[in-house]
Amino acid sequence: MATRRTFLQDTAAAGAGILLAQAHTARAAEEPGFTDKLTDADGKYAAAPLPFAYDALEPVIDARTVELHYNFHHKPAVVAANKAEDGLAKARYSNDFALVKFYEKELAFQLSSHILHTIYWTSISGKGGEPKGELAKAIDRNFGSYAKFKAQLVAATIAVEASGWGVVGYHPATGKLMILICENHQKLTAWGIQPILILDVFEHAYYLKYQNRRNEYVNQLFSLINWDNVALRLQAALPVRRLT
Repeated sequence: MATRRTFLQDTAAAGAGILLAQAHTARAAEEPGFTDKLTDADGKYAAAPLPFAYDALEPVIDARTVELHYNFHHKPAVVAANKAEDGLAKARYSNDFALVKFYEKELAFQLSSHILHTIYWTSISGKGGEPKGELAKAIDRNFGSYAKFKAQLVAATIAVEASGWGVVGYHPATGKLMILICENHQKLTAWGIQPILILDVFEHAYYLKYQNRRNEYVNQLFSLINWDNVALRLQAALPVRRLT
């Protein structure tokens, strides 16, 4: 039977481990380029500035595509998400819910667009290469190897029906990394998944340069992936590890 001293030592060790893990996660979330700023000081949805200049992704993605994508696709989604929330607020105030289905669908679609675009910009703000450290180990553990992971992610992203996204996410409840196909901005997700890498395959993301060659565009994106950002997102999503 454990003595009081042993119990106190074990409790202190467990508490220290929890605090260390929490601090580790907090530091990850504070790293530049990681934290997703989705709202302004008033709590309204707002698009944060791009983490790079319009021409920073050339020759993979041309400056004009980035400019149009950010200003005429991401930003309007932000406006529409705010409008949907305003519509729901007015419905509550007036107790008139005749348009509740419309505004709920709009909020799901437009806010998901805002969230995924925000992550996408950081996902493609790097110099490619391959993942390292704990991220690389997690990929090997869940997919067998980086080569197999990449093959599945490329195939899934290219296979998105019509418009959507290739998504890599961590599911805290299962402890798994998952690759998902997301249609539009909000369909075919898995509840609870936390995206750590996003690839945009709406035509506006690539059509000026690649036209219908989605395959070429998706493969070229791997030269831009910011694996450090992906690793930080995974680190922040991991649950606190308790010492036993």
